[in-house]
Amino acid sequence: MKICVFGAGAIGGYLAGFLSKSSAEISVVARGTHLKAIQENGLKVELPEGASVPSRPRASDKPADLGVQDAVLVTVKAPSLPSVADQIGPLLGPKTQVAFITNGIPWWYFLDHGGPNDGQSLPLLDPGDRLRTLIGRERIVGGIAWPASSIPSPGVVKISGHSRGTFFGRPDGRTTPELEALAEAFREAELPVTVTPKLRDFIWEKLAFNWSAGPMCVLTRSPVKATYEEPVLIETSRRLMAEAQALIKAMGCASEFDVERVVGVNTKLGHRPSVLQDLMAGRPMEIDALYSVPLEMAKSAGVPVPTMAMLAALIRVRAREEGIYPKISGS
Repeated sequence: MKICVFGAGAIGGYLAGFLSKSSAEISVVARGTHLKAIQENGLKVELPEGASVPSRPRASDKPADLGVQDAVLVTVKAPSLPSVADQIGPLLGPKTQVAFITNGIPWWYFLDHGGPNDGQSLPLLDPGDRLRTLIGRERIVGGIAWPASSIPSPGVVKISGHSRGTFFGRPDGRTTPELEALAEAFREAELPVTVTPKLRDFIWEKLAFNWSAGPMCVLTRSPVKATYEEPVLIETSRRLMAEAQALIKAMGCASEFDVERVVGVNTKLGHRPSVLQDLMAGRPMEIDALYSVPLEMAKSAGVPVPTMAMLAALIRVRAREEGIYPKISGS
């Protein structure tokens, strides 16, 4: 089996490194100094207990160099998805599974949804429906991954937090032989994996976790646990999670999200969320997938989310001042 990880950053590098332990042929699409380091010295995943997983996947910044794949794991951040549409074509065969492992609401969310918004486009995430048109319904797989990860130096991925593994699911909930083959490669590599017909439930659960501290981390430029040193911010976190839970219910999804368990986890979590890592590096942030699109959905569903709305507005202002989020037209 041939598996390409498109975007070998913190999450993609972690998956590519571990998948190299399987019998699958692993390649990565990367760029810049990270690509050069992987090409010259290989990819290393550092684990919390001090061990590491070395690998040497084939690496290029040109997908055409890597050829047609059985599966592609797209692990770039949401703002980079338009560039994926420009480049992914050479990796695709008739039965290639393209798994989009993302934070926040995915661009395909309403595809085969079955509800009143079935088929609705999300132009903030897939401008002009380019990905929907290019990838095609039969290839699309959704995915989420949970590890707290970062890139401390080129060619190195550091895992700093517990992972619940990777969750995969098709928009229509079906399981296919191709998707099962991808999951089996994860199992062979000792990567926890779940194939579920209800991936949207888990998407919302992770989004609620992202909301629990991420916005406050961005605005304070602090790790998660630092925001929990102020009691008022702990209560703010509880309000954010309550708003997320109300939205989850309004969207017809279910979640076993335990607010107090998350509070306990966040009190100890020294990780900087990826959205903050992007801000600090001057990279485009996943503002729309994590905040803007869920807020639009809340408005459409008549669910009040005032705490998140205020924090998201402040984050957009901050990102505009950094030059990494579009300015309001005419401003």
